[in-house]
Amino acid sequence: MPSIDLNSDLGEGFGAWTAGDDRAVLDVVSSANIACGAHAGDPVIMLDTCRAAADRGVAVGAHVAYRDLAGFGRRPVAVTPDELYADVVHQLGALTAAARVAGTAVTYVKPHGALYNTACADPVQAEAVVRAVADVDPTLAVLALPGSELLLAAARHGLRAVSEAFADRAYEPDGSLVPRSRPGAVLHDPEQVAARVLRMVTDGVATAVDGSEVRVAADSVCVHGDSPDAVATAQAIRALLTAHGVGIASFAGATAS
Repeated sequence: MPSIDLNSDLGEGFGAWTAGDDRAVLDVVSSANIACGAHAGDPVIMLDTCRAAADRGVAVGAHVAYRDLAGFGRRPVAVTPDELYADVVHQLGALTAAARVAGTAVTYVKPHGALYNTACADPVQAEAVVRAVADVDPTLAVLALPGSELLLAAARHGLRAVSEAFADRAYEPDGSLVPRSRPGAVLHDPEQVAARVLRMVTDGVATAVDGSEVRVAADSVCVHGDSPDAVATAQAIRALLTAHGVGIASFAGATAS
């Protein structure tokens, strides 16, 4: 049976503030991108989310970001390559320790927000991120847009490069994501999103904002965990894929329960 990984950004609260129903999402997805304290997440939330993922057999990934709690990591930050390298090393170290205590392990890295967008396009920032990953643990995979500078850098460093598509984000005709600042950048109807993901997985295409067809080659599909529709959307996607004979399994090896 063919299979696809479903990943989601989780652990994105901070202190008394929470974001989304992580446990309900973890019941559906196969990989969890856990915030590492830069854009969101704190030591308690990181450890708790790692434990919840471990209990469900969900793979754990480090959701590294610019240090920007106030902006939720969605604002570009001017950093030198050495600063970015150190930030990624620090975040990986924190989540690696939390995962170990929780009885699991970090198996991949996916940048968040503005860092994701910048490093996918900028070879200098991509190199800084991937160099940090390779130096911390060369067995880790890197998850990003297909053909991005991040995946090219991962391949240069001998890391596994894993392509992802986005279930609930609109695409430009060139395959990039529509900026969140534009209307329609985030899709909210669970049934429509599920049908879109099925087409991505089975036909390898998605419809761009201008109505054209975009080729989508993905080993993983991201469902954002901080939107109001996250649980319903993840459930609809899994139900539709399963009904069409597509299994849900992490590219990192763990399988969701």
